[in-house]
Amino acid sequence: MAKRTIVSMPGDGIGKVVLSEAIRVLNAVGFEAEYIHADIGWEFWCTEGNALPERTIEALAEHKVGLFGAITSKPKDKAAEELSPALRDKGYVYYSPIVGLRQRFNLDVSIRPCRSFKGNPLNFIRKAAGGGFEEPAVDAVIFRQNTEGLYGGVEWTNPPDQVYEALGTHPKFARFKDCPREDLAVSTRLFTRAACRRIARAAFEYAKKFGYKSVTICEKPNVIRETSGMLTLEVREVGKDYPGIEVWETNIDAQMMWLTKNPEDYGVIVAGNMFGDIVSDGFAGLVGGLGFACSANIGDDVAVFEPTHGSAPKYEKLDPSIVNPIAMMLSACMMLDHLGENEKSTRIKNAIATVVEEGKVQAYDMMKLKGGPKVISQGAATTQQMTDAIIAKL
Repeated sequence: MAKRTIVSMPGDGIGKVVLSEAIRVLNAVGFEAEYIHADIGWEFWCTEGNALPERTIEALAEHKVGLFGAITSKPKDKAAEELSPALRDKGYVYYSPIVGLRQRFNLDVSIRPCRSFKGNPLNFIRKAAGGGFEEPAVDAVIFRQNTEGLYGGVEWTNPPDQVYEALGTHPKFARFKDCPREDLAVSTRLFTRAACRRIARAAFEYAKKFGYKSVTICEKPNVIRETSGMLTLEVREVGKDYPGIEVWETNIDAQMMWLTKNPEDYGVIVAGNMFGDIVSDGFAGLVGGLGFACSANIGDDVAVFEPTHGSAPKYEKLDPSIVNPIAMMLSACMMLDHLGENEKSTRIKNAIATVVEEGKVQAYDMMKLKGGPKVISQGAATTQQMTDAIIAKL
């Protein structure tokens, strides 16, 4: 097979650390690829007024597959303060580059597996009915609609005349009429039927392929009637084509309670952008936290794979590094599966599982230590030692 080209986007903070470790594992398993570095993140916002430079867009458009580390995002006022003085007051507005990538390439299907590894000390446990404790196996896969909803970016503070007037046509807007317009902030939640159908179809196809018995639509249609209602109806409709798979419905608030009572009951879950973000982080907390949380962003032509943790800049410059690289490695496994390299992906996941179960090498989070340079003296493995242990099992 010809060598592949992968666009490498380390981004900010610990993204720069964990991405290089994942590439070490990919090399060790025999995946032959050329990695093209691409600029993305806070540094380029500050110096160029654009956290997602056009040259990075062009690289992904050409090579189709990207590995992404992490980004730093800050509120509007902080972003303005840190912009280069030469660029201020010139109309530059910060926007999350990963959200920009999703929308630019219509990476509308986000897949977030949350699977527990046997022996992980961070796994969820609960009291057993007959006394003692039990550790249910968690295997939930969240399908998050990735380009619409509250993350669509259609929002205003002090909305312009045409927007304000349009809002005023809705009877429920009457109680906001006394609010000064400059004190009014509006964010929209836009769903399209085509995108709802696509995420629903992707979820059912995944459930069918991997033998899951249910697909759960997790929204809030009793309150957010139009948008949650549309997605719920489309999941029901698509579900008719998959008679062997049950369709379950949960509200996001109730789901967050039930996932800590009976997480093993859930398989594939479908949600809009915001609720998918919430429920996937909730399930991630049951399987080890964000150090084990991987994801894929899939479009028709382009796919980007990333851990769901943030940039954690306070850990970036620690020497040696202490961060857990497993989420990034699992994201790389999702990339391998996407490329048809299933055998290599399985070998890496098995190596990770063996290291976790043996428990001889653990990152600080697995030891339930507060992060900082002292964790090494307390027995925590460095980032590089975790990688070395996983490579040794290959």
